[in-house]
Amino acid sequence: MTTSDWSPHFTTRVAEQMRQARKAACLTVAESAEACAALGLTIPKTTITNLETGRRSSIDLAEFLVLAEVYKIPPISLLFPLGTDATVDVLPGREVPTWDVVSWFTGETSLSKPAPDGSARDFLDTYRAHSDAVATALASTRTAKERRRKASIALDPGRRESLLEMAASYEQLAFDDCRELREFRDRMHERGLALPVLPADLAFVDESTTSTENIE
Repeated sequence: MTTSDWSPHFTTRVAEQMRQARKAACLTVAESAEACAALGLTIPKTTITNLETGRRSSIDLAEFLVLAEVYKIPPISLLFPLGTDATVDVLPGREVPTWDVVSWFTGETSLSKPAPDGSARDFLDTYRAHSDAVATALASTRTAKERRRKASIALDPGRRESLLEMAASYEQLAFDDCRELREFRDRMHERGLALPVLPADLAFVDESTTSTENIE
């Protein structure tokens, strides 16, 4: 494929992915246009039709993102057909395995050693690690609360005591997870990185102290 052919070919492939996504969402072109307008960006029916039929050889980035939201599909899935195409022309004259393209795009390419501090990959790895820490703390906190709830409604005194002991062990695990999350966020703050907003169930993590009282 020549360099001049790559751009329209890439757009055609993305447009086909978008057409399939629209069909999967059970939306007509008119309904898609209405949904775009409801999100704050007017995309005429003719624009969507021209894109899907190949009469339009380019797509605006804002249109692309809004349509992805309307079709409820990750934008990256529209760009790179992972699972259906073994390879993809990621750049002019560069056809590579689709997963390699996806991992390049998301910064997930394997590294033999940690990324240099302050590099784009370092930031990606930091925020991914933060997301994992949030998920861990959220899961353990909710589990601890559920264990405490079950103990509180147990009628048999012996079983209630056993459940309370078990709840306390889960609360300790949740406490440790939340403390690790707080320490991670403290390190991010020291680096001058913007802190992601925590889920409501973990809002207490940013308070001056983390105690099991917040978990119960």
